[in-house]
Amino acid sequence: MPSALPDGEPVPDDGTLPASALAGAAARPLGFYLHVPYCATRCGYCDFNTYTATELRGTGGVLASRDNYADTLVDEVRLARKVLGDDPREVRTVFVGGGTPTLLAAGDLVRMLGAIRDEFGLAADAEITTEANPESVDPAYLAALREGGFNRISFGMQSARQHVLRVLDRTHTPGRPEACVAEARAAGFEHVNLDLIYGTPGESDDDWRASLDAAIGAGPDHVSAYALIVEEGTQLARRIRRGEVPMTDDDVHADRYLIAESVLAEAGFDWYEVSNWATSEAGRCLHNELYWRGADWWGAGPGAHSHVGGVRWWNVKHPGAYAAALASGRSPGAGREVLSDEDRRVERILLELRLREGVPLGLLKEAGLAASRRALGEGLLESGAYDEGRAVLTLRGRLLADAVVRDLVD
Repeated sequence: MPSALPDGEPVPDDGTLPASALAGAAARPLGFYLHVPYCATRCGYCDFNTYTATELRGTGGVLASRDNYADTLVDEVRLARKVLGDDPREVRTVFVGGGTPTLLAAGDLVRMLGAIRDEFGLAADAEITTEANPESVDPAYLAALREGGFNRISFGMQSARQHVLRVLDRTHTPGRPEACVAEARAAGFEHVNLDLIYGTPGESDDDWRASLDAAIGAGPDHVSAYALIVEEGTQLARRIRRGEVPMTDDDVHADRYLIAESVLAEAGFDWYEVSNWATSEAGRCLHNELYWRGADWWGAGPGAHSHVGGVRWWNVKHPGAYAAALASGRSPGAGREVLSDEDRRVERILLELRLREGVPLGLLKEAGLAASRRALGEGLLESGAYDEGRAVLTLRGRLLADAVVRDLVD
C-alpha cells in the first residue's frame, strides 16, 4: 500500500500561507502538479499513492469516483488561486501524474488544464505534460490531448522484455510503448519521454540493452532510466522475501547504469540529471527541473506535495477524504513545514548535485568543502568544473551520488 505521509504542523482550513512564502514570488517560476490517483491494476513494485477500483470500493463512495474527479481537482485549483492571492505569475509548467492519468477521459485532463489557464494563465512557452499507460491511449485520445493544449507526454515503458514486465506486473505488451511514440508524434506532440526501469529480478544485461535499443528506436527526445527500488509493503517485496524471485544487488544496478549511459550517449542523448537523458536542451523536462532547483509548485490531488517560498505541505492521501475536504470548503492539506535557511541549503545540495550543472561550492560548509576535495581526488567530481567553483559529478560520481551528497551536506 502507499507509504505514509510525513509529520508536520496543521494546515489552516483556508490553506493560508505565511507572508514570507509569497515574498519575492514574482521572481520564481510557478508550476502545477496534478495527481490522478487511479490505476486499473496495481504493479507489484509500486508504493505510489494510487488506488484500483477494488481498493476504493466502499471506502469513499461517490466522492472517490473517478467519474467526477476532474471537478474535484478543479476545486483545488480554484483554492490555489485564493491562497496565492494577487500573485501575478503565469504557470510555466503543468505535469499530470499518477497513477494512470489516462484512465480519465481526455476531456477531463483538458478541463483540469483549462482551470489552471483560467485561474492563472499559462506562459506562452509553457510545458504541459501528462503521464500515460501505453494500453490506455489510442490515436484519437492523443489527438484530443494535443488539441487541448498538452505538448509533452511520458509513456511508462519499463522494459521491452515480456518476462521482465511480468515480474513488474506491468500489463502492456512489448512493442506497444514504441507504437505510442509514433502515435504521439502523429498527433503533434513536440516532446515524448519513455520511462525505463533497470535491475528487475531476472533481467539480464542483454535484456536491458534490448530495452534501451527499443526505446531509442522509437524516436523519443527524452529517456528516464531508474534503478528498481523494492519498497516495503509491495507485492514484489513479499515475493522476494518468500524467495520466489531474487533480489538485484547494487553492483548489477551500477553495471546497468553504465550500459545506459554508453548506449544513450552513442544515440545522441546527453544526461542532464542522474536518471534523465535528452537529445537537446529543449527536450529536458522543465517541470522536474522546477523540483530540482527549488522553485514553486502547487501539487493538487490526494497525497500531492507542494512547495511555495520555503513552505512545503502535503494533502490527505485518500481520494474520498480529499474530495470531502474540498466539498466542505476546507483545504485538503494534511500537514506542512516551514523550511529554515539551513533546510533549504541542504535541499539545494541534495537536489542540484544530481544535475549536469552541479552545485556551487559556495553552498558547502567547511566539512562539506573538505569532503568535496576528497571526492575530487577520488575522481567523483569533475576537476574543470571544480576549478570554476562548482561540484559536478563525474560518471563514477553519478554511480555513488547518494554517498557523495551525504558527505557534502555536512
